[in-house]
Amino acid sequence: MPRQPITPTKTALALVMGLGLSSAAPAWAQELTVVSFGGSYQEGQSKALFQPAAKALGIKIKEETYTSIADLRLKVKAGAVTWDVVASGSGSAARAGAEGILEKLDYKVIDTSNFLPGTKQDYCVGGDVFSTVLAWNTKTYGQNGPQSWADFWDVKKFPGKRSYRKSVAGALEPALMADGVPADKVYEVLSQPGGIERAIKKIRELKPHIAVWWSSGAQHAQLMKDGEVDMITGWNGRFDVAAKDGAKVAYTFNQGLLDYDCFAIAKGAPNKDLAMKFLAEISKPQYQAEFTKYITYGPTNKKAYEGGAIDAAYAKTLPSHPDNAGKQLTIDLDWYIKFEAQASSAYQNMLTE
Repeated sequence: MPRQPITPTKTALALVMGLGLSSAAPAWAQELTVVSFGGSYQEGQSKALFQPAAKALGIKIKEETYTSIADLRLKVKAGAVTWDVVASGSGSAARAGAEGILEKLDYKVIDTSNFLPGTKQDYCVGGDVFSTVLAWNTKTYGQNGPQSWADFWDVKKFPGKRSYRKSVAGALEPALMADGVPADKVYEVLSQPGGIERAIKKIRELKPHIAVWWSSGAQHAQLMKDGEVDMITGWNGRFDVAAKDGAKVAYTFNQGLLDYDCFAIAKGAPNKDLAMKFLAEISKPQYQAEFTKYITYGPTNKKAYEGGAIDAAYAKTLPSHPDNAGKQLTIDLDWYIKFEAQASSAYQNMLTE
């Protein structure tokens, strides 16, 4: 039998085996493609999570940005998946997982034993926790502004212009709490016949006092910087950034909606097994503690709060700190998978009435 020529690949393989190493691809040849939302958020992820984890695992990370998980849907349908790990909002990931465009995660590899309840799902593991909160203009109300959703609806006690979210996500829950439903019963009520209509009826009451229906984090932060409204719903981290830029804004975690961003693996990812190990690495408490230095979003791993990794005073400003998490309602992803389409249609009809 004629001898086959020794190719460079075979030479490298022989060298690896001769050194007594695994015949698998050497670490320097392994590269993961990680996709997130860009801007200061991804910059923080890169510095706190992606690059340190790559160094720990002895691999390379290629970072890309995208608009939303809809971009992944196109790749999966085209059979052209080049991404391994994608950052996502929890709700988007839940729907994408149900749709079949994400890989199921292996929680024998990824340790979530110390995670906050409700911050992982079959297709996505929590990376950071944020809150939808009630914020107010301190020029209007001082430091003692509205402290509950009932206050937000009370236009006699707290007269002034309101701003509310244009999409249904996180819009119905405050309305029911304002209508007297206890936080732990909100999704039960929303799941019953007439529950969605009850919430929308309550929002309709407030509609004459809503000056702006906001549609992005940048917009709701800018509204407070400009002093255009007196009270608003929105994301805590955005308000903190606005306050640093001089906005007259304060907020409360009381009756906030606790939600999280997460990491998923694209269906058909080129490096699924390595991606799973990568998610296990960045889920460790030391990485999550480091990420809090870049934005006031909290860790999903409770151990990140231990051992002084996060300054004690700063920790108390984060959404997932026990003192704050206990005041809030955790978003129910199962409810959104079942009812969001129906709720969104009814909500948009209310907006255009």
